[in-house]
Amino acid sequence: MQPLGPDSLTWRFFGDNRALLTGPRAGVLQLMLPSLGQGVMEHSVFFSDTFGRLKRSAGPILNTVYGGAEAVRTGAKVRDYHVNIKGEMPGGERYHALDPETYFWAHATFLDHLIYSTETFMRPLTDEEKHRIYEESKVWYAMYGVSDRPVPEDWPAFQAYWKRMLNEELAAHKSAAYSVGYVEKGFPRPRRIPEGVWKVLGVPLNAVARFLTVGGLPPEARDILGLRWTRADERRYRRFAEIVRSLGDLWSVLPDFVKYTPPARKAFKRDGRPSPLPRPRA
Repeated sequence: MQPLGPDSLTWRFFGDNRALLTGPRAGVLQLMLPSLGQGVMEHSVFFSDTFGRLKRSAGPILNTVYGGAEAVRTGAKVRDYHVNIKGEMPGGERYHALDPETYFWAHATFLDHLIYSTETFMRPLTDEEKHRIYEESKVWYAMYGVSDRPVPEDWPAFQAYWKRMLNEELAAHKSAAYSVGYVEKGFPRPRRIPEGVWKVLGVPLNAVARFLTVGGLPPEARDILGLRWTRADERRYRRFAEIVRSLGDLWSVLPDFVKYTPPARKAFKRDGRPSPLPRPRA
C-alpha cells in the first residue's frame, strides 16, 4: 500500500501546530485503556522521564504519516518497539502491546486527535472530509504492519466504536491518573528556576495547562478521571477555540517553521505542499 502524500487531508492537518492546543488528549485516552496503561506502567520510562518519552514518540508517529517512501520502514520500527511490552494484568489476564485491539486503540486516539483538533482550532470538516480522513487513517495504520482485524469498516462504524470505547472500555488506570496529576497539583518546580520566580510563573502556566488538558478531553474521560469542569469553564474553552479559528487568515501567512512540525515541513519540501482547499460552510 502506498503511504500518504500531499493529496491527503491528513497531511494538511496532522502536522499543524495548532493541534498542540488540544493538549495531551490522545495520550491520556490511550492510558485509560487498562491493557495499554499497564504496559506503560511496567515497561516505559514515562513516569521518570515524561516529557522525554513524549518527545521521542512524537517524531516516529508523525513520520508514519509524513515519511513518504520511508513510512513503511518507520511504521515497522514503531511496531517493533512494542514486541516485548507484555505481562499480566492485576486480575491475572495477559496483555501485549501488539494485541490488535490494544494497538488499534492507540492509533484511534491519534485519528480522533486529528479530527478534534482540526474542527476545534482550525476549521469545521464536512462529512465527506471526515469519511476521507478515516479512509486515509487505514492507509496510515497499514504502515505499522499490524493486523487490521479490529479496524471499523467505515467512518460511521468508527464513530460507534469510539462511543463504545469511551462508555464501556476506558478506566481511571494509574498511568492515566498520573498523566493528568498536574491538573490538580500543578507542575513541580524545574530545578533551574528559582523558587521565587516559579511562584510567579507557575500559577499562570499551571492554569493554562489545566485549561487545555481538561478542556481538550471528552466529557466521558473527564468523568472517569474525576476532573472538575464547569459550565463556565466550557464557555471559556469554546470562546478560546472560536478566537483561534477566527485567526486562520493570519495563521496562513506565518512562516512554515511556526505553522508546522518539522516532519511536516520536511515532507512538504520533499514531496510538495497540499493543494489549497475551499473553506466549508460552518
